[in-house]
Amino acid sequence: MLLAAIVVLVALEHLWFLVLETFLWTRPIGLETFRNTLDRAQQSATLAANQGLYNGFLAAGLLWGLYHPEPGFALQITVFFLSCVVVAGVFGAITVSRRIFWIQALPALAGLGLAWLG
Repeated sequence: MLLAAIVVLVALEHLWFLVLETFLWTRPIGLETFRNTLDRAQQSATLAANQGLYNGFLAAGLLWGLYHPEPGFALQITVFFLSCVVVAGVFGAITVSRRIFWIQALPALAGLGLAWLG
């Protein structure tokens, strides 16, 4: 049950990233969230929208794993997508900002830990 809650949390985070990067990138909340200037945001809006789309795919994969009817395969799907989130979060922490690790990778790592224990 706790694993499912963490998977939902991580999926919701990535749906929110999709919205921020795809629709709110050049708006005040997007600028503040990503500590960006309007000029830089306008120049990178297409790239951000593409990145947002990938975050949406991560969320879809996590929800697929959560709701797949076969428990063994569902766990494999969930572990795969949580692992993808961890890799993306660690890469983002190394290349962009350390706070990405805490926001993105750590919750997914907690989910992987619970999957391993379960």
